[in-house]
Amino acid sequence: MITFYPGPSKVYPEIEHYLSDAYKSGILSVNHRSEPFMKMLKETIETMKLKLEIPADYEVYFCSSATECWEIIAQSLVETKSLHVFNGAFGEKWMEYTQKIKPASSGLFFDLNSLPKIADIIGYQDSDAICLTHNETSNGTALPDSFFEELRKLTEKIITVDATSSMAGVVFPWKEADVWYASVQKCFGLPAGLSVMIVSPKAVQQAEKIGERDHYNSLLFVRDNFLKYQTPYTPNALGIYLAGRVMQQVEMLSEISVQMKDRAKDWYQFLSKSGYKVLVENEEVRSDTVIAVSGEKQQIAAIKKAATENGIMLGNGYGSWKETSFRIANFPAITLDEINQLKVFLKTYSETAG
Repeated sequence: MITFYPGPSKVYPEIEHYLSDAYKSGILSVNHRSEPFMKMLKETIETMKLKLEIPADYEVYFCSSATECWEIIAQSLVETKSLHVFNGAFGEKWMEYTQKIKPASSGLFFDLNSLPKIADIIGYQDSDAICLTHNETSNGTALPDSFFEELRKLTEKIITVDATSSMAGVVFPWKEADVWYASVQKCFGLPAGLSVMIVSPKAVQQAEKIGERDHYNSLLFVRDNFLKYQTPYTPNALGIYLAGRVMQQVEMLSEISVQMKDRAKDWYQFLSKSGYKVLVENEEVRSDTVIAVSGEKQQIAAIKKAATENGIMLGNGYGSWKETSFRIANFPAITLDEINQLKVFLKTYSETAG
């Protein structure tokens, strides 16, 4: 079965060998405060910063999931309230979870085919942090770099970004935000069970100002450990090891990003020519890594069923678009041959159905 599910998605085939290497190396049996583990963690972080082109003064932490990152941000970077700017299910879920910890936090919804109005965002002057979704996995939208650049010019507030379905797939304007986080089961081409949190000096300063140390995953406690190349709790050592091996394997992110953007452009052109309707009409806000196709409920169900019968797994719709869309992952681990097989299926299906 070829999978285009947008998370968990296809892992790099080399993972099979890396799993064996991890076992043989003995790293899976060592204490997480031991020298071998600390060496492995240090090398993984350094390689990730190199390949993802992360600024030298930004710090990298590994957590259990993007959901844990929601918790860390709410506990340690939000004193009273945060502002959540979203147009889809995952941005909304982030807000709802934060409100369980910081009830005064609020949301600002914007339309699927538009950008958030920066004037509206900076109008919330009493929020401690602005929370954005770089790539909304539920509907195939993304915020362009220019949006982050403009927002950064107009606010001094901490900017935190959910980049779960785009990190390691496209280049980021790293300096235009203070926290970027992602789970690894999408563009990283890794098994689920690990997340990456990338933090600016400004975010560290805010955490120090708030001074929250009440939880096992308080940001300051996490940081104290990672500065020693340790972790605050027994970590997913295998996940960290695999992340390090994949980072050694892949090209520089700037090169991967060109490939993903070219593939996305080809996908959108192909879908339009083949009679499919892309959910996001505004090209400026279309995602390069998750492509959402819309249609009638029965039509979408029939396409997904036929794809499965042909050995291809399409992503279900999500949230408001659960039954009226399917999603196609455009992640680096997916090969051009697999993409071509899906295109042949979709073209044949369209011609037959039409």
